[in-house]
Amino acid sequence: MLKLRLPHLDISTVQEIGWAGLRNGELLRRAEERFDIFVTADQNLRHQQNLSGRKLAILVLPSNQVPLVARLVPVVETLLTTIQPGTVVAVPLN
Repeated sequence: MLKLRLPHLDISTVQEIGWAGLRNGELLRRAEERFDIFVTADQNLRHQQNLSGRKLAILVLPSNQVPLVARLVPVVETLLTTIQPGTVVAVPLN
């Protein structure tokens, strides 16, 4: 959904690049080799994985429900331009 709403950005989905089904640790390792920012709706990622020392910035959406994410596109776009490497930022609901 974000890919369609932000066509000027180079966005890939895990399905498109054949990473669907990878465990979080392997997914993050691969993402860090290829991308600057990882966007997820997994609220538990920061608790399940050791994220310290990563250069990958992680943006956590509050949900993967399309109507909610669509409403948050302006906020997400701003955060994508300001998020710093190695940080985890949760997208606020408001």
